Amino acid sequence: MPYNIAMVCDFFFPQPGGVESHIYQLSSKLIDRGHKVIIITHAYAGRTGIRYLTNGLKVYHVPFFVIYRETTFPTVFSFFPIFRSIMIREQIEIVHGHASLSNLCIEAILHGRTMGLRTVFTDHSLFGFADAGSILTNKLLKFALSDIDHVICVSHTCKENTVLRASLDPLMVSVIPNAVVAENFRPLSQLSPGTHQRNAPGPPPRISPQDPITIVVISRLFYNKGTDLLIAAIPRIMALDLNVRFIIAGSGPKAIDLEQMIERNVLQDQVELLGPVRHEEVRDVMVRGHIYLHPSLTEAFGTVIVEAASCGLYVVCTRVGGIPEVLPGHMTEFAKPEEDDIVAATGRAIAALRAGKVRTELFHNQVKQMYSWTDVAQRTERVYDGISGVLSPDQFYQGVGAAGAWTATRGRAGVQSFALIERLKRYYGCGIWAGKLFCLCVIVDYLLYVVLEIFAPRSRIDLARNWPRKELPDTNTKSKDTDMTKAESGITRKRSARQRRERKGEPGDD
Repeated sequence: MPYNIAMVCDFFFPQPGGVESHIYQLSSKLIDRGHKVIIITHAYAGRTGIRYLTNGLKVYHVPFFVIYRETTFPTVFSFFPIFRSIMIREQIEIVHGHASLSNLCIEAILHGRTMGLRTVFTDHSLFGFADAGSILTNKLLKFALSDIDHVICVSHTCKENTVLRASLDPLMVSVIPNAVVAENFRPLSQLSPGTHQRNAPGPPPRISPQDPITIVVISRLFYNKGTDLLIAAIPRIMALDLNVRFIIAGSGPKAIDLEQMIERNVLQDQVELLGPVRHEEVRDVMVRGHIYLHPSLTEAFGTVIVEAASCGLYVVCTRVGGIPEVLPGHMTEFAKPEEDDIVAATGRAIAALRAGKVRTELFHNQVKQMYSWTDVAQRTERVYDGISGVLSPDQFYQGVGAAGAWTATRGRAGVQSFALIERLKRYYGCGIWAGKLFCLCVIVDYLLYVVLEIFAPRSRIDLARNWPRKELPDTNTKSKDTDMTKAESGITRKRSARQRRERKGEPGDD
């Protein structure tokens, strides 16, 4: 059953990053599965209006003011007229927001629920509970997710963090990890398909003490990415092994501190700074190294370490957040987020490579079997079926005992009600003062929606012509084709009828 989906986030190409890559790859695979997907983000330098990417993926670059780290200025209501026009024009059924720091995402979820659209949120980050910034962010996240249909997290640690931050029922949060296009991250010496010399048995060649070891770092140069730890560790790592070289790619406010460290220790010949690199250039940088160093202080998943392992690099990373869930132990050397432990872990990794104890030439095929964007798209599609009522709660939760209680809180179909009074009840429970403020925002948003429906009726908005849909993959045998077609047609009619009733505020008959 094809859906019309809008991915909404402040962070998207041409800016490089894990969230940006996740949105693009997921959208592309959903299109391959027969769905219609558009992306809504803010305007970037040289990119405004509507752009088409590969596979017919349409991107709306909304010209909103950016204040910090590519995040737009929060206005709450001014985005609604543009958002409504896009939703009607593209006949969107599901709004899928990404990243808790994205203002466009939070506003799109609010406006989407007001318009009677199903909403999904994917969290890619971890946040604390003590500092002022985290407290404010968590309150805004609670506001956004109080009326959400379902939440997706990229790791189990991320799920635990999100459930606590937004006071969510764990049943409404699924874990779907990131993935990697392994074919785009092949080792430098990877042979062409069909040859097996690279996987031949036998110990790998040792790296002699005279051979240089190159350590690669590709990251945004911010505090939370562990740049301060990196700056402190580099001179000490080089003091332990004089044949170590560093290649560092990325940009950020900590870049000046990194440059000062290099000048202070006269390491210009041993540390190469590349500055920002495009995502398609990441593989070319990685294959120049032997070790990938990832000293992050907090990380929900860490897609870059999967890309590094796929390129045949031995990964040294901090044991924080969801990173321990990402790769098996034989591909990684873990360290505490401390200077001494990072230096020690890097030393162990160098020694293991020189002794030939690590079979990095096997990493690529192993990563290829572990992660697939097609699998991520299938699991996300199942979430869409669950929130739309196509799957019953028992089917969606696969017989989880609490599914009955969960259904009781959402109605017989197990999906969120669009009734204004029900929405206000959910927002009112967000706090003594915050709950009243959130209810006021929802009421104003609803009144604005009514005004727009009167003075900018849907009949005046032209519907966009759809890119030709792809056929959904058929895994059934020929004898079952007729029965499956009838069943899918019935489910499609059932879903369409339910959506019409919900938008009109009529009770369902499920």
